[in-house]
Amino acid sequence: MPFTPYNLHKLTYWSFIMFSIFKSDPLKKLNKRYEAKLALAMHAQRNGNIKGYSMITAEAEEIAAQIKLLEAKNNS
Repeated sequence: MPFTPYNLHKLTYWSFIMFSIFKSDPLKKLNKRYEAKLALAMHAQRNGNIKGYSMITAEAEEIAAQIKLLEAKNNS
């Protein structure tokens, strides 16, 4: 099958459709990490590890800031 501009366009389109399914959403990944950090912080607080709680909460706040930046970038 010779590669004509039409065939090349068709091939590029289908490969885009096929492989766009496997792309991960960075916002979804960050939200998962944020929720996991909050759960860890809650368990640390319940166990009396206040220093660990504050460190994990600070990490969660950094992730929340990244989420807000990404959402602002996607909305503009």
